[in-house]
Amino acid sequence: MNDRIPAEAELAWEDFHRLVNMTSDELRTWLLTDASGEEAFPAGPGTGVSELGARVVDLLRKRKVDLTDGDADVMRQVVDYVEEHLDAPPPDGASNERWRHELMTVGHDPLRPEPSSA
Repeated sequence: MNDRIPAEAELAWEDFHRLVNMTSDELRTWLLTDASGEEAFPAGPGTGVSELGARVVDLLRKRKVDLTDGDADVMRQVVDYVEEHLDAPPPDGASNERWRHELMTVGHDPLRPEPSSA
């Protein structure tokens, strides 16, 4: 059995974990809190939790060797989403609550300091 994952999935995993700086528990709590906010609980079925955010929670709990092709696609989607937001921040940057919350919905808190690479 080959435990190696495809190079493309490996790169997606590295980029994903470089940009997603919240733990699965932090993100899950945030999504549930965000979903219980003012615009939460839409009229239709579902919990109001971001579907992509829920997938990120699942991915954060996975081991690299357990990734599926679908997981790699979701990781690339999250990386693209975060990079697009970071490339075009609002004038007030991370103090813009809506912009920060959009990023936090996929596991990136722009106010969290980057870990020092010591």
